Amino acid sequence: MSDYSEFLQGKQDYGARSGFEPLWMPDFLFPFQKSLTDWAIRLGRAAIFADCGLGKTPMQLVWAENVKRKTNKPVLIVTPLAVSGQTLREAAKFGIEAARADVCDNPTTIQVTNYEKLHHFDAANYGGVVCDESSILKNFKGKRRTAITEFMRRVPYRLLCTATAAPNDWIELGTSSEALGHLGHMDMLTKFFTRRHTYALSDRISKRNEWNLKGHAEAPFWRWVSSWARALRQPSDLGFDDNGFILPTLEEIHTRIYASRPRDGMLFDIPATTFHEEREVTRRTINERCEAVAEKVAQHNISMVWCHLNDEAKMLKRLIPNSVEVSGSDSDDKKEAAAHWFCNGTDERRTLISKVRIFGFGLNFQHCAHMTYFPTHSYEQYYQATRRLWRFGQSRPVTVDLIYTDGGERMMDNLSRKSASADRMFADLVRYMGQAQTVEVTYDHQDVEVPKWMLSR
Repeated sequence: MSDYSEFLQGKQDYGARSGFEPLWMPDFLFPFQKSLTDWAIRLGRAAIFADCGLGKTPMQLVWAENVKRKTNKPVLIVTPLAVSGQTLREAAKFGIEAARADVCDNPTTIQVTNYEKLHHFDAANYGGVVCDESSILKNFKGKRRTAITEFMRRVPYRLLCTATAAPNDWIELGTSSEALGHLGHMDMLTKFFTRRHTYALSDRISKRNEWNLKGHAEAPFWRWVSSWARALRQPSDLGFDDNGFILPTLEEIHTRIYASRPRDGMLFDIPATTFHEEREVTRRTINERCEAVAEKVAQHNISMVWCHLNDEAKMLKRLIPNSVEVSGSDSDDKKEAAAHWFCNGTDERRTLISKVRIFGFGLNFQHCAHMTYFPTHSYEQYYQATRRLWRFGQSRPVTVDLIYTDGGERMMDNLSRKSASADRMFADLVRYMGQAQTVEVTYDHQDVEVPKWMLSR
């Protein structure tokens, strides 16, 4: 009977409590951080979807320290590029022992590496693993994402941390669940969703729109998500005081740039209406847009300049004095050195020029209150870029200069629509999770009578 009950328990879908009672909970954590960390340790395999600046790094360091003490094995924290150095500095600030992961040495300590180096490590050596900025996983190709998921599934204790898990990005939620050892993403889709019949008729519909949540499954779905994840944009989402976590104002300044010459074969320029036309006018206006950025940067001592094209970065470097440009081909050491110079340099005027995929995840740039950005259709990239500056801990109003062409109106409208939609969806996510915070892993202990024929030999 006991074996059969264990079998039924193993078939349940809710996040099983495979954790333990916390062994150490330091005073430097805020009350809401202690609550989240305590919950994640007790659950054992959990996800924290907390907004930028709410302290995911100290929470994951405390979680990792508890797992290290429990298992007497090292814990691996995996971060985006250039974030590992920041994580180590945070660990030193809080008095937590941590070091760069070394493929030749596995001491009993917290180790930090980046996603690109994960293949050097053996999951069997670790008692726990933390994926920092785990939403970045969906940006990796299938092979690398699969390797990361498989690495996590071989480690007993697991934690995912991100600020931008989209409530309607079913694939991302399913991938997170699968990495934690709960429902696989296809199992999740078939259990709670129905496939759009019109999806096969158009390849322009994104994968996140391929599936619709079943009407009767909305509450069970969010109850299931809430059994292994917690989401918040401010402490009050969990019933705590927001004191100290009120953001300053954010001012967006829109600057429209007109091309100095029309498109080839045209007597005068016309607004771009298709993706290909948008891309063409983006390249045709590199000079004009970069000059506008240089004018904006000249009005501020410290600026973060985001770009998307290598040609943009090179021109910006020429136009902006005392600037450092970092590209994808640069070494990890150079990227970390540039981030450290930008955050801690003594130069009165300094500007960092780079791409969102390099410095857009996890870094703390609260010392800077001005950025420029060339808009695209990606809301996540814009959100992450802005949140490097406009995050809890920022004491000054933040100015965002958006530089776009007359062909970029569609991009601006799209970003505005996605922003409003994301706010509504995250509010729904927090509301459902708030209602389901009492979800516990319980089982029906009613005795089950096993048919006699099953007992016969």
